[in-house]
Amino acid sequence: MAFVTFVPPPPLHPSIERIWDWRVEPGELRFERILPQPGSALILNLLEDETRVYDDDGGHHCERLAGSAYSGQFTRSFVIDTREQVAVMGVAFRPGGARVLLRERMDVLGNRHLALEDLLGSTTRALRDRLLHAVDARERLGVLARWLLRGCIGATLHPAVSQALATIERAPSLPLVARLAADCGVSARRLGTLFREQVGVGTKEYLRLQRFRRVVTEAQRCGGVDWARVAADCGFHDQPHLAHEFRAFSGMTPAAYVARRGAYVNHVELA
Repeated sequence: MAFVTFVPPPPLHPSIERIWDWRVEPGELRFERILPQPGSALILNLLEDETRVYDDDGGHHCERLAGSAYSGQFTRSFVIDTREQVAVMGVAFRPGGARVLLRERMDVLGNRHLALEDLLGSTTRALRDRLLHAVDARERLGVLARWLLRGCIGATLHPAVSQALATIERAPSLPLVARLAADCGVSARRLGTLFREQVGVGTKEYLRLQRFRRVVTEAQRCGGVDWARVAADCGFHDQPHLAHEFRAFSGMTPAAYVARRGAYVNHVELA
């Protein structure tokens, strides 16, 4: 297995958390549940020119897309298979970061997987060809970073959105929407509209998603999880409130997550 990550410098860094390259030997077919988290992603399957995504409803209905795909801001889980993860690259966008590249309303693309070529045209086909001809991970990461740099020039988020995202990220406890909006100089309604357009979900939903993310991170990090403490630390009313929110976002109970947690915080292997 080889997993190489690259944290891009400015001007990409404000929009992109990391670019990564993954290589692993083919193995048996397994399925993994992907939990929602703040941000969206590009996925480029370089072994097969296909991306497969399955509904997380037990039926595993498969949606097949081209090998280069965009995964929007999700608020629910979905399922992938391990056979499409043999030679893959990805871009992890920060919340709202994909808008800088795609120039689209993020709420229209939310909870959806779309072929990247449908969003950006034939330039994505040329990108795939260059990645296939690169000799190693370092060259592939450089090719992808330069392509992103050309596409991300000249677009920014609304200042209120940028300020709100930064405040939420660094706050030890999540702020109330009204206070957050006031600090950003806009009304709560206006901030919610801007968040839907540029991040993909409204302000309240984004705060819920951030709180869920904090719970998952804590649960993945700890050996034995003190759920009462986690509920209090993350701003839930009580443990039943935490359990309800956890299931709403992930389709599983907190205990089931702990039993199946692995090396990556938002990947859960299914039986």
